Amino acid sequence: MSQSDPNIAPASASVAEHRAAATDQVRCAVLTVSDTRTAETDKSGALIKQLLGAAEHPVVAYRIVPDEPGQIGPLLDEWTANPDIDVIISNGGTGIAARDTTYDVVAGKIEKRLDGFGELFRMLSWPEVGAAAMLSRAVAGVIDRTVVFSLPGSSNAVRLGMEKLILPEMAHVVFEINKQLTP
Repeated sequence: MSQSDPNIAPASASVAEHRAAATDQVRCAVLTVSDTRTAETDKSGALIKQLLGAAEHPVVAYRIVPDEPGQIGPLLDEWTANPDIDVIISNGGTGIAARDTTYDVVAGKIEKRLDGFGELFRMLSWPEVGAAAMLSRAVAGVIDRTVVFSLPGSSNAVRLGMEKLILPEMAHVVFEINKQLTP
């Protein structure tokens, strides 16, 4: 999405400068958390990969894992330790059902939370799903200098999060966590 999108507030001068300084390509990993999806039926993971490709961000890893903390956590550890991955985008497991554990695993590993991501995601979801937006535990933050965005598993939620939040700011977030502090 371009800055001319009427649904996105104009950037301040410093935000515009940081966006201009950010890299054009961000290396991404896509994680689908589901007990039932396969590579052939993973519409949300495919949508994330398609939107990243259209924005010319390479997808360097993709995996589907069941909603089991013992599988989500080690994969996050592996990917956040990989210097070839700048951003991890997960989908699934962010609700409040007993099997929804993605949020708990991701939130437990985050070193710096991006609270605004979940807040904005729920606000943008309100027109579509009403009060049910509060059931989403979409979350984002930084783990070991890797940005992690965790979205619900529905394709509508993925499209919303990718188009309105992640793609417009992803490169800027990566720039911010990697810039060197100077005295």
